[in-house]
Amino acid sequence: MENRLALASKGTLRAEITARGRMAHSAYPELGESAIDKLLAALTRLRAMHLPSNPEVGPCTLNIGLIEGGRAPNIIPDYAHADLLYRLIGPAEELRRNIVACAGDQVEVTFPLELPFQRLKTIDGIPTMIAAFTTDIPKLTRWGQPLLVGPGSIHVAHTEGEYIEKQQLHDAIDLYCLLAKQLQT
Repeated sequence: MENRLALASKGTLRAEITARGRMAHSAYPELGESAIDKLLAALTRLRAMHLPSNPEVGPCTLNIGLIEGGRAPNIIPDYAHADLLYRLIGPAEELRRNIVACAGDQVEVTFPLELPFQRLKTIDGIPTMIAAFTTDIPKLTRWGQPLLVGPGSIHVAHTEGEYIEKQQLHDAIDLYCLLAKQLQT
């Protein structure tokens, strides 16, 4: 965030894609039905699927974060699964329908998590940004009108070298004081 107020925060839609097949010895693949092949075909279609974009917020994005399946190299796999994460730029209903249609009927699609896209309050004179990530703000419903601001860079988040510069921490103190004063009026 680098001590800038977020104008908006993208939402999250988690999709789980599961394929089922029939085990067989790998020497006789015609006796089996590969769940991994079904999953890979669905993922290929989903990666090629057109995602919405918003000129103010940017594109909806997809990350295939986890793939698992199979039992051993010599067994045609009867199970395969992938966890996907879409960053939302608006309501998710149409995207959900498109994901299910695009994935096809060889896989099962579920949506275990959704956090909505959020437009946020800003304060005049404070630099702004668009948060391409999701926050817990949608879950904080009884705390008034939220502001999203803080030190550090999202570009190093979730990495081995995650850090916040000391100067940004010091600057954040001044920024929080300024915000508190401006919000009192």
